[in-house]
Amino acid sequence: MTKKKEKVSRIIQILEDLFPDPPIPLDHKDPYTLLIAVLLSAQCTDVRVNKITPLLFKRADNPFDMINLSIEEIREIIKPCGLSPAKSKAIFNLSHILIDKYQGEVPKSFEALEELPGVGHKTASVVMSQSFGVPAFPVDTHIHRLATRWGLSSGKNVTETERDLKRLTPKAKWNTLHLQIIFFGRAYCPARGHEPTACPICSIYG
Repeated sequence: MTKKKEKVSRIIQILEDLFPDPPIPLDHKDPYTLLIAVLLSAQCTDVRVNKITPLLFKRADNPFDMINLSIEEIREIIKPCGLSPAKSKAIFNLSHILIDKYQGEVPKSFEALEELPGVGHKTASVVMSQSFGVPAFPVDTHIHRLATRWGLSSGKNVTETERDLKRLTPKAKWNTLHLQIIFFGRAYCPARGHEPTACPICSIYG
């Protein structure tokens, strides 16, 4: 076993021990509400999104009800999440497309999801992994930061980091692993004020 493989196995074991069953951080009840929550989470904390989505979903928790709201109404509700002009347009327009093209259902393919307004690869990956159980490794800036900090990737961007992490880790673990890394980062490995000696991973591989 190479040093890198040993390191990856050890990191996975630490994450398994600390977060054996990580929950999905964004509150939702089905693929559509998860899709909207992930879209809203761009440059916004999960905590704030979880405060706003109940207000939005009370008015519209499916594409048919969503298109009965105006873009301005959606924007007013989601304003605290930031980027509300772009996000409200994307939510309204993607809801129309889901009705026109997919009978109001969220499609189960990366390609179809990534064609929707406001939906990038990371958002599509979250929906595919968490709603449909398809192996995916959504990489956000936090996972990118930790993968670099732990020496698992020297990727210059999230695309390269995703490729490295997929190469290094078992496919069957991807869906859980990306959540475990997010929760670990929040609890032990923050961007600021990080104490490497107190971190279960950085104290070994820092």
